[in-house]
Amino acid sequence: MKDLSKFSAVIIGAGDATGSAITKKFASKGYKVCPVRRPKSISKLNNLCDEINQSGGYAKGFGVDARSEDEIINLFREIESSIAPIDVVIFNPGANVYFPVEETTSRVYRKVWEMAAFAGFLSGREAAKYMKKRGHGSIFFTGATASLRGSSGFSAFAGAKFALRALAQSMARELGPEGIHVAHFIIDGAIDTQFIKEMFPDTYALKDKDGILKPDMIAENYWNIHSQHRSAWTHELDLRPYMEKF
Repeated sequence: MKDLSKFSAVIIGAGDATGSAITKKFASKGYKVCPVRRPKSISKLNNLCDEINQSGGYAKGFGVDARSEDEIINLFREIESSIAPIDVVIFNPGANVYFPVEETTSRVYRKVWEMAAFAGFLSGREAAKYMKKRGHGSIFFTGATASLRGSSGFSAFAGAKFALRALAQSMARELGPEGIHVAHFIIDGAIDTQFIKEMFPDTYALKDKDGILKPDMIAENYWNIHSQHRSAWTHELDLRPYMEKF
């Protein structure tokens, strides 16, 4: 059994809910965790890292624009050279926006695609470069309901999430034989976040009945998939509360 403290886990899109929960989960298992958010959110990352470090783990946050090729290349190079070999990469940015199609500007569509698809490609590519040399590692992509069906008003988001799912499928077929586990997680349902609490109070009220997704339970599934034996790997996992409709 390998010593996980000798490896790092990179969580790109380590937001206040799911991303933070995943970061804490992998830190609790011994990984040196490297949560990543946009530069303007670095103060929130500092709070997350302080919590992990004070509890005996290791965390170092990075403020990076995941859409920037140079910034992603430098991020992976720095973690590999100064922290620990990268064993896990989790790509988790949201990019969920609502725009009727006739109000969706080219700028909006391009920005959403860059955040949810192009940034995923950059992150996955850099992860593969390092993991392939070692013959092991996990690259996980967070999808959404929009990964499977495009709802009204979500042309940009659905287009980007469809693209991310296709990327995950292609990478899994290419990198699986190299010992790298690529998986895609479809998160289908509201998550216990401040946004849902404020904007959708009726939905949030279902929390008491386990009717919305709990970030810690989502994180548990990421860990379980990462822990799988390579003879029985999951490529795609669909997570939803028990009362959520298919």
